[in-house]
Amino acid sequence: MLAAREVARRFGAQVALRPCSLEVWDGEVLALVGPNGAGKSTLLALLAVALEPSEGKVEQRPGVKVGWMPQRPAHYGRLSARQNLELFARLEGERDARASAARSLAEFELPADGRPSSDLSVGNRQRLNLAIATLGRPDVLLLDEPTAALDPRQRRRLWEISAQTKEAGGAIVLAMQNVEDLPRVADRVAVLLDGAIVFEGSYAEYAASEAADVLA
Repeated sequence: MLAAREVARRFGAQVALRPCSLEVWDGEVLALVGPNGAGKSTLLALLAVALEPSEGKVEQRPGVKVGWMPQRPAHYGRLSARQNLELFARLEGERDARASAARSLAEFELPADGRPSSDLSVGNRQRLNLAIATLGRPDVLLLDEPTAALDPRQRRRLWEISAQTKEAGGAIVLAMQNVEDLPRVADRVAVLLDGAIVFEGSYAEYAASEAADVLA
């Protein structure tokens, strides 16, 4: 569905991601694991076409719809949760943006009042990020540390959405440090260190490899 072909990213003299290749397949959950600064967020942003690669290219199957949830808030702080959802629903081409926003508010248990999203709790801002990423039911979800600040109920909802996307033939790519969730959610694991992919394989292969010690 998506593929990175020898992509790399530099910010001036700083190398955020060394040339690497990675494919995202139908019906899978791919976990990107590694410590802070390993290149996980950069790789996700490249796959989302939110960043231009310094080298290489990102390929996307025609017709595939991608939803991206960056680690930092990706909404407008002066707008309420409802206003943000209506705006992004219109940008996604939803026919009834109000109805779509109302569904997302209920699904993610977001406040329906008019307070600016900048005044929401950290957990609610994270839910809003996730709600925006899932608007329009994308085929591929790229989620950067999606469980951060989520309570157990919303974490379960996240895994339900991931399972539904996978069952529909879609794919999920998760950047994560909480490896405790890996056995339950990941089909495949890619480990990044110092801007390079140092391991890629099934979860069973990962669990039996030295790469599993990276975040142990």
